[in-house]
Formats: sequence, C-alpha cells, structure tokens
Amino acid sequence: MYPALSVLQALRAGVEPADGPAQVLWVGGEQGMEEQLVQREGIPFESIPAAGVHGVGLRALPGNVLRLARGLSKSRRILKTFNPDVLFFTGGFVAAPMALAARWPASGRKRPRSLVYVPDIEPGWALRALARLADHVALTVEDSQAFLPRKVGRTVSGYPLRKNLEKWDKAAASQALGLQADLPVFLVWGGSKGARSINQALFEALPQLLPDMQVVHISGQNAWQQALQVKQDLPVGLSGRYYLYAYLHGEMNAALASADLVLSRAGASSLGEYPFFGLPAVLVPYPYAWRYQKVNADYLVQRGAAFLLPDADLGQNLLPTIRSLMADQPRRQAMSQAMRSLARPDAAATIAGLLRTMSTQEMS
Repeated sequence: MYPALSVLQALRAGVEPADGPAQVLWVGGEQGMEEQLVQREGIPFESIPAAGVHGVGLRALPGNVLRLARGLSKSRRILKTFNPDVLFFTGGFVAAPMALAARWPASGRKRPRSLVYVPDIEPGWALRALARLADHVALTVEDSQAFLPRKVGRTVSGYPLRKNLEKWDKAAASQALGLQADLPVFLVWGGSKGARSINQALFEALPQLLPDMQVVHISGQNAWQQALQVKQDLPVGLSGRYYLYAYLHGEMNAALASADLVLSRAGASSLGEYPFFGLPAVLVPYPYAWRYQKVNADYLVQRGAAFLLPDADLGQNLLPTIRSLMADQPRRQAMSQAMRSLARPDAAATIAGLLRTMSTQEMS
C-alpha cells in the first residue's frame, strides 16, 4: 500500500488540471490496517470483501469464491457511484473484484482505464492476472517485462518513494540518532514486526560486532522485549554502541542515511530506497513465501550493489560476512556506487503523470 500512497501524494502535489484537483477514492480490504493509514492521509476509503482463490485448499475455496462474488457486487456499486476515469492497482487479491467489475461496466457507462504497478521484479499470480486486464503497466525495473503479456503497454517508472524520504547528510543523520562520529554504522531491520531469524542471528553476533562498529537495530514489536534484555546483558563498554528501536517512522531517513551497510529482507522497497541512499546491502530473502524476494535480491547482487545471505546460513555466516564487508571500505564504496546507479527518485511523479494522462485520453 505504501507505493500507492506515494503515488497519490505525488498526484496531489502535481499541477492541477483546469477542472480542479483529482477526486480520489481508495478501495481496500475489510478489517485491514490500511483503512486507518489511508484515512490518516485524508483519503476517502471504501472496503470490499475479497479472498484469494489461487493455491487455496478445497475446504476454503467455496467460502473464498463466495467472498469474491460479494466483492464483485460491491465493486460494481462503488464504480456506479464514484464513476472513476482511471483505476490504479498495486496488487493483492483485493484488487480482483474491482478489476473484473471495471472490465464490464454497467450499461451506459464508460469503462474506466486501468494502470497496474508491479513493485517486485517478478509479479505474483494476482498481478499477472491484473496486467492482462490493464491498459498500462508501470514497472520498478526493466527485468519485469519478461513476466508480462506482450500486448499491454508498459513504462519502467522505478519504485515510488515515500514523500518524506529525504537525502540526509550523513553527519546530520548520525547526529539526529545520537550516533558516534568515529565508528562505522551497521543498520539491521526486518519490517514493522521484525524478522525473527535475522534478530536471533544478530543477538548472537553482537558481542563480536560491537567492538568494531555501532549497530542500529530496528527489532520490530515482536522481538522488542528480548532485544531490551540482550542490550541489558551486553558489557557496559559495548551496550552504548547498540542503538535499539522497535520501529522507526520519520527517523528512518536518518537511519538509512547514516548507515554504511544494511542487513534486511529483500522486499520491493529495497529496489527503491537503498538505491536512493546508495546504501550497500546484505539481503536475506524471506524463505517461506513466493520466490519474489530471492529474485529482488539476485537483481541487486548481479549488479554489484548487494550481497546475498540465505536465511538458513544466517547463524553461521552473519558474523564473518558483516565483519568482512565492514572492514573492506573500497568494496563498500563500489557497492554504494552500483546501488546509486539504479536510483529512480522520480518514480512516484512518473506514475502520477501516467494516471493524469490516462484520465483524459485513450492509451495505446
């Protein structure tokens, strides 16, 4: 949902058409966290029932099909009332009912055009299906074109960055987090809930890492209490080099700008935010889901911007990998340059421009 928010922020910030600002409605899933986040941005929100059907067991399939039918019916009502010129999809099974309803509009109404954004390099099943119904597709990187139907138009836009993402000066970023100026900075994070295997491997390696560097660790809420205990158990001379957060919001800019190396999963944001900051990365793809994170990581590794560390090897290889990279400044500088060369900081504005164009004219 964050790429979509970034695009809508860019849409609002752009030049308004002669007939006034764009009217926007966000359609999402029922009882999800997105409703609160979207309404906080002042965006009207409607929910629809939806559920996946691809890869679902036979016991759950009838109920999911029923929810999909209900979602299709409500989508048709929303389209009739709101009457949009263009639809913007960023994936997920929630988009399916709306995409299907838009394909066959009510009698006497025009079919709204649709734009699909593919954040990861290899789109999942839902996004591939949406792309077949779309008028145009926006891609984070060129390599995604191999996974799309040939007939659909496409634009390589890059990953839409958050509105408040700014290029901090490294010294100012370090000062904002209270970091020491004379030690390299190793950033570790795994999302809002954290990444259990990454956290555990880091906890074990901290006593050997901290003599040579300072660690900014965003543990996630699930590991917060354990992380506090780990910090408390560190020797006094080392605990001051361990900067621990459950989660960072506005300060995430400072964390990314101050870091000399980052360890994280390989979600789609790594294709946009790390290039923006020129931040070398050690990527640990999440192993218990579709392979999209592995594909993302391989893309950055093949371009010399990142190092791949399999989740199963974290316990054995985290310490030597981080020590080696942090001690090799020329290699990190080369990784940083390679990462920065992949940046597309205007992605959100590019996609917003596509939406404006599609709302006023036919796409080829």
